Amino acid sequence: MTTNNFAVHLLFILFASIFTENILLARFLGMCSFLSVSRQVKTAVGLGLAVVFVMTCTVALDWFAYHLILRPYHIEYFRFILFIIIIAAFVQFVEMVIERYSPVLYYNLGIFLPLITVNCAILGASLFMVIRSYTLIEGIFFGFGSGIGWMLAIIAMAGIREKLKIDRIPRGLQGPGITLIIAGIMALAFIGFTGVLSAR
Repeated sequence: MTTNNFAVHLLFILFASIFTENILLARFLGMCSFLSVSRQVKTAVGLGLAVVFVMTCTVALDWFAYHLILRPYHIEYFRFILFIIIIAAFVQFVEMVIERYSPVLYYNLGIFLPLITVNCAILGASLFMVIRSYTLIEGIFFGFGSGIGWMLAIIAMAGIREKLKIDRIPRGLQGPGITLIIAGIMALAFIGFTGVLSAR
């Protein structure tokens, strides 16, 4: 593969992971924090940015762990445990660094960091990276794109839910009911892109 073709391939992976194979709305990973933290745009942006950073970094770390530890010793079946440990340790490390050097940022993001550890979209991105046999660069682009896609989805949901506060919703649909309906409609919109681009 030439340099130009590889660059185009990386762009395909990036855009596919954002739109056509959105990890949240097409793969339905990370729904818990998506539904619980999407009440305000400000908090959605904060959590989304944190997810982008953590997902990009942990996909790279998990790639090294898989190719330097698990595959050489033929213990690939430990990838779930090892990936979860790496994600939890990385989030804890980021939390300590932010607390030490930027207390204001730590105060603003403190509530989001524990949510990232249990966000299954983070683990899902690493597992897709292994299943699709991505190189390190491909994995980084996929992780970054998946994080961007997750962030766009939660910001869109937060914007819609903020608008719904001033609208009259039937009592039976208020709260989780209308939120799940909106999530379903958003998922249908993203699934409509299926086949346009592929991240494989």
